[in-house]
Formats: sequence, C-alpha cells, structure tokens
Amino acid sequence: MTVGDDMYEEVKPQSVHPLGAAAVPDPELLCIFGTGDLGRSLGLRLLQSGYRVVYGSRRPNSCGPLPEGAQSMSHAAAAQSANIIFICVHREHYGFLETMAPHLEGKVLVDLSNNLKKGMYPEANAAYLQRLVPGAAVVKGLNTLSAWALQNGLLAGKQVYLCGNSAKAKQAVGEMATKLGLTVLDRGSLSAARELEDFPLRLFQEWRLPLLVAIGLIAFFFFYLLIRDVIYAAVEQDKNISYRIMISLANKVFPIVSLIMLSLCYLPGVIAAFLQLYRGTKYRRFPDWLDRWMLCRKQMGLVALGLAFLHAIYTFIIPIRYAVRHKLISTVVNEMKNNKTTPFYFDDTEAWGTDSFYVLGILGFFLYVLLGLTSLPSVGGTLSWREFSFVQSKLGHLTLFICTAHGYIYGWNKFLRPSTYKWYTPPGYMLCLIVPSIVLVLKFLILLPCVDRTLTRIRQGWERTEPKEEMVMTKATNL
Repeated sequence: MTVGDDMYEEVKPQSVHPLGAAAVPDPELLCIFGTGDLGRSLGLRLLQSGYRVVYGSRRPNSCGPLPEGAQSMSHAAAAQSANIIFICVHREHYGFLETMAPHLEGKVLVDLSNNLKKGMYPEANAAYLQRLVPGAAVVKGLNTLSAWALQNGLLAGKQVYLCGNSAKAKQAVGEMATKLGLTVLDRGSLSAARELEDFPLRLFQEWRLPLLVAIGLIAFFFFYLLIRDVIYAAVEQDKNISYRIMISLANKVFPIVSLIMLSLCYLPGVIAAFLQLYRGTKYRRFPDWLDRWMLCRKQMGLVALGLAFLHAIYTFIIPIRYAVRHKLISTVVNEMKNNKTTPFYFDDTEAWGTDSFYVLGILGFFLYVLLGLTSLPSVGGTLSWREFSFVQSKLGHLTLFICTAHGYIYGWNKFLRPSTYKWYTPPGYMLCLIVPSIVLVLKFLILLPCVDRTLTRIRQGWERTEPKEEMVMTKATNL
C-alpha cells in the first residue's frame, strides 16, 4: 500500500459525513410546579417557544389536562430532570418544598406568586421560599404576567421584572424570558421581591395620569359652562334653565374633553419629533415628563373614546327630552291660537353646514372606534407593525383633523357674533379647538422640509457658540 493510499483511506471516512448530519442538541428542559391556569398557560407558551416542559405534581397521573407535548412526574423526579423550576403555586402550599430541599440543591427557582393584598405576610414570598430552600437560587419574576396573556401570546415587548441574589440565575431566567419575547428589567437583589409582588396590586397605575387629566378638564369645563349658560341666564335674562345641567351641559362637556384628550395623544409625538430634529439624532433619551406622557397615550385615547361614546348617546336622546318636546308643541299651539303661520325659508348654506357637521361627526366617531379597537391586544396582535403604525398614526391624525373640522363647522357662523361671548368669555367649543389646532399645525410643519433645515441651522449655531463660551470660561478661570 502506498503513502497515497494511506492518505486516501484516512480522508475517505471524513468525506462521507454530510455537514448537516451533526446531531442537533435537545431543547432545554424546564420544570413547572403547579398545574393550575397559570402553570398550564406558562407551559404552553414555553412549548411554543421551543422548550421541553415537565410538570411536577402530587398526582402525576391525574393532574388534569396539560399542554400537548408536556410530561408529568412527581415533584422529586421533575426537579431532578431540570435546572430551572417555575413555582406556580400559592405561598400557603410552599410547605412541601422544604421537604424537597435536597432535590432542589443548586436549582434555580422562579417564584411567580402574588398576594391578595399588600402586607399580607411579614416577608416577601420569594424571601420565604429562599429561607425554605437555602441551597437553591431563588429568582422573583414573571409575576406580572397573567394566564390570559400567556395563552394568547400577547407578550411581545411586555416588560417584566427580575430580582435575586444570584447573577447567574437571573441571567438564565432573563435569557428564557427574552426568548418568550419579553423585555427584562433587573431590579437587583432579592430584597426587592416585596416591591415586585406589590406591582400587580396597584390600581390603575397606568391610568392615573390620563384619568386625572380627564377629571380636571371635565371639572373645569363643567363649571365654566355652568357660569356661561345657566348662571348667566339667571342673572342677565332672569331665566331658570337649570334643567339643562343634566343633558345639555353634559353633552357640551363630553365632546370638548374628548377632543382635547385625543389631541393630547398626538401632541407628545409632535414635541418628540421637533426635539429629535433639533438634536439631530433619535438616540438620545427624552425628558422624563415627555417619556411618561408618551407611555400613557393609549390610556388617554381610550378615555377620549369613552367620552365620545357618551356624547353620541346623549345626542340620540335629545329629541325625546321633555324640554325639547314641550318647546316644539308650544310653538305649534301658539301659532294655532294666533292663527299665524311662521314663514319658512330654505337656506342652502345652513343645509350644507348642518349636513357637513353631522357627516364629519359620524366619520370622526367611526374612526374613533376603529382606533380604540386596534388598541386592544387581541386585535392589535393580529396586525403587523406597519399596519398598526398606519392605523394609530395616519388614521389617528385623520381622526383628529375630522373631529376638529366637526368643531369648526359647529361654530362657523358664531365666531363673530357679539352674543356668543357672554360676559366677554368665549364659548367652550372655541377653547377646545386650541390644542387640536396647534397639534395639526405642528404636524404639518414637521412634514415641510424647510423646518428640518431651519432646526439644523439653529442646532449648528448653538454648536458653534458653545466652544466660544467654553474658551471664555477657560480664560476667566486662568485669570
């Protein structure tokens, strides 16, 4: 046999193995203690993300329906088969974990439990779990996820918090959460577990600012219109029209506040756009007040939609009100008594204005509802990012434009009437048009290329003056 033959025989076995024949590693196996709604939903989501799942149960053969592809074992067997174990049971049932401490040595325990109220126990659930199983690395996290969100896959971009004393354990859980599509925020050591467990107990945390703004606007415009309409009529005209407070006055307040709240949804985006143009970059962080404002735009929009619904309902019941029916019947009876017929002229301008007013109101309300539906997770999750952005941005600004035009047509022939300004104060609909008009004008300016160039020149001018100021300060310091 020649040397060439030896070389051939050595190379030949390597050449017969294709590149794709390498063994694919098995997916990581994760363990879940608890077969309730949360445990089953979490297991389903983990299976969909490519993990293998095993459940630990007291009755592995009769623990109820589990996600397809998951296994069921005893607690001890399941714990020995996985490195990460999710604790999806209530704190009252943690007792069995203490007896399993030898099997949980060196494992990562992820505590997902919550309490029914704050201060229910003297220590956090995660701290209590760590005390029961001192040899394990306890990580508190994922407790802000609901079974419904896990089942429907509405996790993309959702922020979750982790805390624990082991950096390696938090890294392992964070990588798993990132694979589920979650955004992970590390809150430090296990001493922060109490704070994390209180997060789900906060009442309308993201709704507080929008609700406070809406309540403040409603209160302001209610008393403002009460003075202009009811009190003015009683003082200047000696009329008692206090009955209008329940329907007529409310039907003015609701659309006014609704339009302002809708414009407040898009005003921070316009401010952010001008700020980015002025800075020349989109990678610098916004001020905290603007960041917080932008994070609650969805809630502001839903509050605006609710007020628009109330406006529509109040408008429908106006013809059946006693005061309206009484006024109509009184007019007819008076004409019959006096044997008079009021001349009736058809005004084309008034007809066009009235029809335009109603059409814009209907279209605006339809787009309002469309925006509200797409903001729901079950609907927005079916849209691509481009579709969602088109609806919320393009159609959103169109909705604001139509609703603003609806308000302008309402007062198109009243702006210059002296009788409109009772006690020299403008009517409510004029005040409510200020903010949306500013938003639309600023949005239009952003679309103009000259604005970008102007802001660039201003920024460059500031950049040229800054070194001179620093040089003057340096000379002054040296002197």
